[in-house]
Parts: sequence; structure tokens; C-alpha cells
Amino acid sequence: MSDTRKTRKTSVDLPGRTVVLHKKARHRFEVIEEFEAGLVLRGTEVKSLREGKVSLDEAFGRIDGKEAFLVGCHIPEYFAGNRQNHDPLRRRKLLLQRREIKRIETKVTQKGFTVVPLRLYFSDRGFAKVTLGLCRGKRMGDKREVIKRREAERQMRQDL
Repeated sequence: MSDTRKTRKTSVDLPGRTVVLHKKARHRFEVIEEFEAGLVLRGTEVKSLREGKVSLDEAFGRIDGKEAFLVGCHIPEYFAGNRQNHDPLRRRKLLLQRREIKRIETKVTQKGFTVVPLRLYFSDRGFAKVTLGLCRGKRMGDKREVIKRREAERQMRQDL
């Protein structure tokens, strides 16, 4: 007899699942352009990500030579890992095409631009991906303007 029981997928196993969003990034920065990059991870890092344990609050992208790295991303050690567990704050290589790296590098050398991770997720095929934003910092007046506009739109919706 064949086993006909259905396997139940948890939210962790769903394809395209967002692991973490950097919510404050869009408040602090004006996103000029977005890039999708793969992440080079170790086994215990993947297991920690699947549990949803990651912090992008202080993370940023850096171009070193012809390679891109994600710096400051905190992925805690896997609880069931052994002595070969990963370093939680290590630099992780980003998988981008050469022309994308060149494009980012030329923009970052200009004053005021930075690379900020906006979202970390698993693709449909199960690979860890990160959405990077080429960003420029907002000034306090810009932030207030956005808040005023949002409140005005909300008020108009309520009136209708």
C-alpha cells in the first residue's frame, strides 16, 4: 500500500516567503533603484533563516573590488548547531552580475548614495535572496512631507 497522506507545508516552506523586511529603510532612505541578489550562505545560516531569525537593521551593501558583500546582517547561530556553527555577523557574498556591480559602484561613489537591504526572502526554488535598494538619505523635512501627504490621503479616503 502506498502512503497517501498529504504532507502539510508550514509557512516556512512556502515558496517566495519573505523572511524579514527592513521596515525603517523606506522611512529613512529614498529608494532610487532596486536589485535582486542571491546570498552565499552556510548550512546553519539557512536553518536560522528558515526559522525567521535575522536582523537587517544595521546591514548595508559594500562593493570590494569586483565583488559585492552584505555587511552587518545579523543571523544568530542555529540552536541545534555544533562547534562548526557560523559567525553571526560575518560578511556574506552577494551574487550579482558584473554590470549590476559596476552600476552600483558608480552610484555609490557619488555623494549621498548607499546600498541598503530592503527584504530577505526565499525564492520559489528555495534559494535565499535579498532585495537591495540603491538609496539616498532623506532629510527631516522630506520625512515630514511624506507623513503629511499620507495623512491627507487617509483623510480624503475617510471623507469619501
